[in-house]
Amino acid sequence: MLRPPPSLISFIVASVAASSLAGCESITRTLGLTREAPDEFTVTTRAPLALPPTFDLPPPRPGAPRPQEQPERVQAEQALVPQTALGSGTAPDSPGQEALVKLAGPPAPPNIRDEVNAEIGLDRPRQTLTDRLMFWEPSPEPGTVVDAARESQRLRENAALGKNVEAGDTPIVQPKRRSLLGSLDLF
Repeated sequence: MLRPPPSLISFIVASVAASSLAGCESITRTLGLTREAPDEFTVTTRAPLALPPTFDLPPPRPGAPRPQEQPERVQAEQALVPQTALGSGTAPDSPGQEALVKLAGPPAPPNIRDEVNAEIGLDRPRQTLTDRLMFWEPSPEPGTVVDAARESQRLRENAALGKNVEAGDTPIVQPKRRSLLGSLDLF
């Protein structure tokens, strides 16, 4: 049996080791084979040096943030809304802003989102095919329907007898119960 030369065996072992190490991200990063771009959202510039107003400054603390540099969030707020950057509260509105708010009309009620969702029907979950097959009977409308004719008669009788408007039970419309065969449209 022929035996391969030792240089061939060492070459195969070296190539297998190199290919397995090339797949390792930490090795490729250590060897400088990958390039890492800086995160564009965390790159900041240093504040310029300034002459202090007095020379009785506290000694610097190692690792403490520089007092003239602000966090990224504060810098972003100053860039987006410069008038609020000066004070801790809100700045007074300009005459143009006040006119725009006045033309917009009264403020919306606090529960406007719930009202809009109720009008559109977003407050009720959508009925899937499985729901329609399992619960084939339509659900009754929410709320109680008052029988208008009997209610007006009750109110007239209470007024004639001198009773309170709330005296007596409010007549309601009772939904008719349907049988299983009566609700199916066969023809």
